[in-house]
Amino acid sequence: MRSGAAWLASESEAEQAAFIAGLDANELAALPYLFEFWALDHQLPPEGDWRSWVVLGGRGAGKTRAGAEWVRSVAEGGRSLQPGRCRRIALVGETYDQVRDVMVEGESGIRACSPPDRRPVWKASQRKLIWPNGAEAQAFSANDPEALRGPQFDAAWVDELAKWPRAEETWDMLQFCMRLGDDPRVVVTTTPRNVPVLKRLLEDPTTSRTHAPTRANRANLANSFLEQVTQRFGGTRMGRQELDGVLLDDVEGAFWSAAQLDACRTDKWPVFDRVVVGVDPAVTSKSGSDETGIAVVGVVTKGAPGDWRAWVLEDATVSGASPVEWAEAVADAYARWNADRVVAEGNQGGDMIEAVLRQVAPLVSYRKVSAREGKGARAEPVAALYEQGRVRHLRGLDKLEDQMCRMTRSGFAGAGSPDRLDAAVWAIWEAVLDPARSRSEPRMRAL
Repeated sequence: MRSGAAWLASESEAEQAAFIAGLDANELAALPYLFEFWALDHQLPPEGDWRSWVVLGGRGAGKTRAGAEWVRSVAEGGRSLQPGRCRRIALVGETYDQVRDVMVEGESGIRACSPPDRRPVWKASQRKLIWPNGAEAQAFSANDPEALRGPQFDAAWVDELAKWPRAEETWDMLQFCMRLGDDPRVVVTTTPRNVPVLKRLLEDPTTSRTHAPTRANRANLANSFLEQVTQRFGGTRMGRQELDGVLLDDVEGAFWSAAQLDACRTDKWPVFDRVVVGVDPAVTSKSGSDETGIAVVGVVTKGAPGDWRAWVLEDATVSGASPVEWAEAVADAYARWNADRVVAEGNQGGDMIEAVLRQVAPLVSYRKVSAREGKGARAEPVAALYEQGRVRHLRGLDKLEDQMCRMTRSGFAGAGSPDRLDAAVWAIWEAVLDPARSRSEPRMRAL
């Protein structure tokens, strides 16, 4: 769907001027309040028979405006005094102050979005917003779920559900209140976090969702803000959550957590004593098949044998690649990082892997390894190195890190195969956990 604003912005200056000149005084006055004209796609209600609409987005993606405009759409009638579709609306935020300051009085709040003849009045003593047509919206705090005992509504707007301290209890109490009208609905605007109430809501078949990253709303954000947060958080799991609006699904019992991986991230790296490219080849190159995991790890080996440090430098994984294509990707990573060794799992493919790789890069130093343990058992000693603070990550490893946060002792708790993680585990094993072999072998470089 393309908004009217997007269409207008794509026209020439002459056509834009002609469009504006063709509007009468009333149309010009109304234009700023026609949200369907200005809205981004993720800010418009989805079609269909949904009970809850979840707007997931990064910081500043326009979630608050979407919620405020939806409330307007159900509270207002065709004219200022005509009734709208809904008469009793709940506004639920983390605190009463946040409902007032963000949802009601904020720059993207309900009152700021409303035209003068339909602008509701905030009754602070009653914690109510009252429209000229008699519709009312009542404020509630997620810290006081008991306040939701008794009232009933035909619509509700819930803001930042994922950060509520008593989210489960408050959300459940709100559901008992949604019993007026023929089709009571709830809109949820939130930056995603890995909390049970949000995950269950998104899994509900009566829930619809839209999504957008922070950059989707860049026309309404300061350039300095986008530059600063992108530089600080781009390529991190926190950035994926707070800027891209992605729900990061850490698994209970996983070897790694988002917080742990964010803490080990760095933008600097030393001169390495050894660089290893780990490879977990895909069985086939068909569409939908597993990826060929390719991970590059650098290690500093100076000092005591038990005091090595490793840096995961790149995730060069390829999808749907033929053997020659993934071999070229491996050779490129080997040359790019001036690596010493390629190590690949040979349980499936065996000598074929080396043969294909040497067709592309004959002088690559190569070693085949065989998995004698499950993926969880193989990953656990590597996870211990992270706990000891001996592994660092460069930015841009978000897909690898997603797999890490789903790896448990009993195996991978995610869809498909953790090919990126397997490649990284093999590289770290070769570079760090098997130092005797590394010291005894000559250093080789690609020519």
